[in-house]
Amino acid sequence: MKNHSDFGLIGLAVMGQNLALNIADHGFKISVYNRTFTKTEKFLSKNDYSENLAGFENLEGFVGSLQKPRKIIVMVQAGNATDAVINSLVPLLDEQDIIIDGGNAKWTDTIRRESDLNNQNIHFVGSGVSGGEEGARFGPSLMAGGSKFAWEQIQEAWLAISAKVDAQTGKPLIGASQGKPISGGVPCAAYIGENGAGHYVKMVHNGIEYGDMQMICEAYHLMKNILGMSAKEVGETFEIWNNGELDSFLMEITADALQQKDPVTDGYLVDHVLDAAGQKGTGKWTSVNALDMGTPAPTVAEAVFARCMSAVKEERVHASKLLKGPDSPNIDRTNFLEAIRGALYCSKICSYAQGFQLMQAAANEYNWVLNFGEIAQIWRGGCIIRAAFLQKITEAYQKDPSLPNLLLDNYFCDSIRRDQSDWRRVVSTAALEGVPTPTFSSALAYYDSYRSASLPQNLLQIQRDYFGAHTYERTDQPRGNFYHTDWLAPERPQFKA
Repeated sequence: MKNHSDFGLIGLAVMGQNLALNIADHGFKISVYNRTFTKTEKFLSKNDYSENLAGFENLEGFVGSLQKPRKIIVMVQAGNATDAVINSLVPLLDEQDIIIDGGNAKWTDTIRRESDLNNQNIHFVGSGVSGGEEGARFGPSLMAGGSKFAWEQIQEAWLAISAKVDAQTGKPLIGASQGKPISGGVPCAAYIGENGAGHYVKMVHNGIEYGDMQMICEAYHLMKNILGMSAKEVGETFEIWNNGELDSFLMEITADALQQKDPVTDGYLVDHVLDAAGQKGTGKWTSVNALDMGTPAPTVAEAVFARCMSAVKEERVHASKLLKGPDSPNIDRTNFLEAIRGALYCSKICSYAQGFQLMQAAANEYNWVLNFGEIAQIWRGGCIIRAAFLQKITEAYQKDPSLPNLLLDNYFCDSIRRDQSDWRRVVSTAALEGVPTPTFSSALAYYDSYRSASLPQNLLQIQRDYFGAHTYERTDQPRGNFYHTDWLAPERPQFKA
C-alpha cells in the first residue's frame, strides 16, 4: 500500500460516503475528512473491510496524507459551504494541487472559483455527478470541467468509477452491485470543457430531468382522469412501454412506484401522497439561463412552473370549488392509450432538443467546445435521465457534429412524423377534458414554432416600433438593416434607422 492517498474527500453525507467507497473499491487509496469527526469514525468503522480508506480528525493531517499534486474532492452543500471549505484548504495547498467540486454548484460560481484559484496556481475542477446515491456508490455519470492538466490527473479514476454502457447498444452494463467493478464497456465520464462547462452540462441534465418527470406525470394524469385507469394499471402500462423506445430509468422506477401498495390502507401508495412537489433549484437555473440567453426552452420552464403550481395546494383546493371546468365531451377513446405513448415520445424529443439547443448557446456565450455526441453518450448510464433514447442522440451527433437541432435529424424527424397526429389528439383532448398538460402542450408549441417559416412576431415588431421606436427589419431587404416608421406624422414616413 502506498504511504500517501491518491485522493482526498471532504464531506461525508450520503453522496460523499458512497463516492469515497466507489473510489476505494476501484483500487484508489482515499483519505476522508468531515467537520464532525464522529461521522468519520462511524464511516470508517462501518467500512473497515477496505484497506484503501483512511480518516483524519483535522484538516492539516488530511491534506498531509495526500500525494502531490493533491486531488481533493469537495462534497458539501453548494454555495457558501463550498466556498468555506475551499478557503480553509487554500493555505494548506501547494501550487498545482487540485480541488474538485462534486456538488450541484451553479456554473457561474464554478467559473469564479476557478479564476480565483488559478491566480494562486491551484487547479479547480467542477464535476457534475449524476445518479443519486446509488450512482455515486456503483457508477455515476461524471461531467468534468476545468483545465486539461487537472483532467489528466483525475481521468483514470473518473473513467474507472463511472457507469459503463455497452459499446454497441448503449445499454447500461450490470455488475457494479456489491462494489464489484464492471469490466469493459464505455465509461460514462468525460472532460466537458473549460471552467464551468461540467457544472453547466449537469445543470441542463437536471433541467431535462424536470421535463422527463413532468411528462411522465402528465401521461399518468391523462390515463387516470380520462381513461379511468388505476395506479396499478398505469404502472403495468409503463412497464410495457419501458420495453420499447421509451425505455428509461425514470420510466422503470415510475412503473414500480405506481404498483407499490400503501402500508396503511388497502390502496396504492401514490393515491395517498400529497400532490405538492419540491425542488432544489437546478430546473429554475436552467429556465432562467435560457431566458437570459434568449434561447427557447419552454418545456423545462413549464415543468418548473408545474411544480410551483402544485405547491399552492390549499389555494387550488379552494379554487376547485369555485372555478368549473368543461362538461366532459363525447370523445373517441379508441386507441387513446397508444396516443398518449406517442405524445410522450414526441414531447420528450422536443424537450431534449431544447436542452441541447441551450447547451449550444452556452458554448457560444462562454467559448466552450462541447461535444454533444459525447455528452449524450455519458448520459446513457449512471445518471437519472439514462435512457435508450440517448443512443439515438449520440448517433445523431456522430453523423453530424454541427447539427443545429435534434428535430432535424432523420430519426427524430421521422419519429414525430409518425406520432404527431396522436400527439395533437392528446393535447386537444386534454384541453377539451380540462386536464392540464403543460409540458405536452409547450413541446407541441415549440415544434410548431420551430417548423414555421413565418411567425406573428412581424406584428410584434410593428407594435414595438409604434410605442417605443424599437425599429424593425424588412422581408425585402438584407438582414441587419433596420427601419422605423414615424407613426405620429400624418404621412407616416418610413426611414432607415
